[in-house]
Order: sequence, then C-alpha cells, then structure tokens
Amino acid sequence: MISILNLIDLILNIYTWIIIAVVVMSWLIGFNIINGHNNIVRQIRYALYRLTEPVLGPIRRILPDLGGIDLSPIVALVAIWFIRSLMWEYGPRLLM
Repeated sequence: MISILNLIDLILNIYTWIIIAVVVMSWLIGFNIINGHNNIVRQIRYALYRLTEPVLGPIRRILPDLGGIDLSPIVALVAIWFIRSLMWEYGPRLLM
C-alpha cells in the first residue's frame, strides 16, 4: 500500500514543478525575455494554463486583488506541501 502513497507523492511532485514552470513562464513573458506571440511559447503556455487553472482559478477567486501580484501559486504550493506532509505522517498508519 505504500506504493499508492508513492504514486500520489510523485503526482504532487510533478504538479509542483508544473506550477513552478507557470510562474517562470509568466515572468519570462512579463519581462519580455521570450515572445508570448511565438507559436511554440503560446502552445506551452496554453498547456500549462490548462493543467494549472483548475487549481489556481478557485484560489484566485478567494484571494483579494493585489494588483499585478498573483499569490495563487504560492498558496497552491503551500497546500501541496501540507498535503504531502500529512500524507506521509498519517498515510502509512491508515493503510496498515
């Protein structure tokens, strides 16, 4: 049953890196380091948006508007860290 916890942990770890990629891409586009109108960049951005918007969208609706600062990735990363921590603290006991 530990393999189930390992699989969930792996999925959460991959999703963490996807959120980090979204943040880095938004910075690169925001500072005009990469062209947001390039087809490849646009496709990557769209794919990352589709992967993260189901989680980040509801968080954005709950958080107050801070102008140009988006804190939803930070909240999502803290939540993922908390879930992983709880999972490894209580998960093995629940599976036994």
